Amino acid sequence: MRLEVFGSDGGIGNPLRTLALLVDDDILVEAGSGLGELPLERLVRIDHVFVSHSHLDHIACLPLLIDAVAARRDTPVVVHATQETIASLREHVFNWSIWPDFTALPTPERPALTFEPLDLGKSVDLGGRLFTALPARHAVPTVGFLLDSGRASLAYSADTSTCDELWRTLNQVENLAHVIVETSYDDSLMDLTIKAGHLSPTLLAAELAKLERPARVHIAHMKSGLADTILREVERLALPHQPAHLARGQVLEF
Repeated sequence: MRLEVFGSDGGIGNPLRTLALLVDDDILVEAGSGLGELPLERLVRIDHVFVSHSHLDHIACLPLLIDAVAARRDTPVVVHATQETIASLREHVFNWSIWPDFTALPTPERPALTFEPLDLGKSVDLGGRLFTALPARHAVPTVGFLLDSGRASLAYSADTSTCDELWRTLNQVENLAHVIVETSYDDSLMDLTIKAGHLSPTLLAAELAKLERPARVHIAHMKSGLADTILREVERLALPHQPAHLARGQVLEF
């Protein structure tokens, strides 16, 4: 599997782009502002979108994606998310007020968009590529994702605070090669970090101490203007997994 990073940040302000991770040209993980970097011909190829939760930085470009490709596809784009996230998208986005309901357009019989509910721990098999919802703990119902090519796996934490169950699950993944984990704020903003359900460098260190696998760790979702401070703090902590910044344009193969 090949994962291409079009957005990895927790906010905007050029050159920042919020999370959009493209897998093998046809599967998207998160639909943040980074999605706008793809040309139309690549957007049309996206068949599946995995959304971790309903916050705007993760779904901002989903309505625009569906609108852009609806007339150019013969099959709907399938959005995979938890029941809670699907309910939020139906009520607050695809509701005819914020955006048209593309589950009924062009017709209810041939919609441009369908939803597929995700259950924690259950895998979706897309041509031998397994996508499994992982535990996460955030301000709203959220899941991470485990992407398994058969040869190796990549875990994506999504937005999460301290979550023992996530690391217990990953310690059982024998072919774990990569972990993308959020670190949204620096340690000076610890109160905000905890209230918002995120991680800071010190909290990240405590979480990674629970990881028993020798995976490569990549930091994502750093908030606007905080990346340099966060990365300096991470470097000072000298963590065993040596986390590195997940940068836009980066490609991970596994």
